[in-house]
Amino acid sequence: MVTLIAICAVITLFAGPAWLGIRGWLRARRDLPSSASAAWDWTRVFVSALLYTLAFNLTFFVQELFLVLPKALTPGLHPTLFHNNHRWEGQHELASLFQGTGALATALVGLACLLVVRGTATNSMQFRLGLLWMAYCGLFMALPQVVIGALSSGSDVGMAMEYLQWSPAVKTVAALLALIAMPLLALAMVRPALALAEADGEIATARARASVMLQFVVLPAVIGTALVIPFRVPRELIEVVLLPVLVMLVGVPWMLAGAWRVRDAVASGRRVESFVLPLLAAIALLLVFQLLLRPGVEF
Repeated sequence: MVTLIAICAVITLFAGPAWLGIRGWLRARRDLPSSASAAWDWTRVFVSALLYTLAFNLTFFVQELFLVLPKALTPGLHPTLFHNNHRWEGQHELASLFQGTGALATALVGLACLLVVRGTATNSMQFRLGLLWMAYCGLFMALPQVVIGALSSGSDVGMAMEYLQWSPAVKTVAALLALIAMPLLALAMVRPALALAEADGEIATARARASVMLQFVVLPAVIGTALVIPFRVPRELIEVVLLPVLVMLVGVPWMLAGAWRVRDAVASGRRVESFVLPLLAAIALLLVFQLLLRPGVEF
C-alpha cells in the first residue's frame, strides 16, 4: 500500500507536471518572438499574492472551525479554537470521526467556489481572483489529507478513517482517487486563471499564457506562502512551513504546466484593481488571528 501510494504521489507531484510542462515548452518554442509573453504587471502579482494569503488563512480557519463545531455539539467534549490549531477536553467515541469534518468542509467550500468562478462572470477582478484562490486552497488543503490519512492513522483524516473501520484496501483506493483528482482539479482552474488577462492578445500563444500564469498564479503562490507564515506562528516548524508549501506544490505546477493547452480562454478585458484593499484585509485578518484567536476561543 505504502509503495503504491508513494509511486503515484511522485507521479502526481513531479513527473506528471514535468512531462506536461516539457510538452508546453516545446510548443512555446514555435511561437513567434513578437508574441513571446504578456505584458508584465507587478500589481497583478502583489494583488494575487495578498488574495492567496487571505484565501489560505480563511480556508484554514474554516477547517479548524468545522473541526471544533461538531465537538462543541457533542456531550462531554469541550473544544478550544486557536489561530493555527484546536484542542478539546473530554472523551467521546465520535471525537475521532469529527477529525475528518475539517477537511470535508474545506473541500466543499473549494468545490463550491470553483463552480462559481467557472460559471459566473463578475466585473470585479479581485472577487474573481479571490474565488479562484478560495477554490484552490479549499481543494488542495483537503485532498493531501486523504493521502496522508491513508498512510497515518494518527493524522486528522486518518483518525476518521480508523473510526469508519476502513480497510487498507479502501484507504489505498481513497488515496489514489485523491491523487487522481489533484491534477484534474488544478487543470480545471487554468481557464478561469487565464480569463483574468486584460486582453485576448495576452493569452494568444503558449508563451503568453505561461506569462499570465506566472503573474496570476505561480509567483503569487510563492510569495503568498511566505506571507502565510506570520499567521501560523508560534507552532512547530513542520506545521508553520510544511503545510503551506505542500498546498502550493500539489496544484500550482499543474496549472503552469497545463496553461499551453487552453487555447479558447477569453480575457476579461479588465485590469486588476489596487492592492490597497487586499493589503488592509490581510492586516486585519492577521490581527484577528494573533490577538483574538491565538489565546484560544472556548466553545
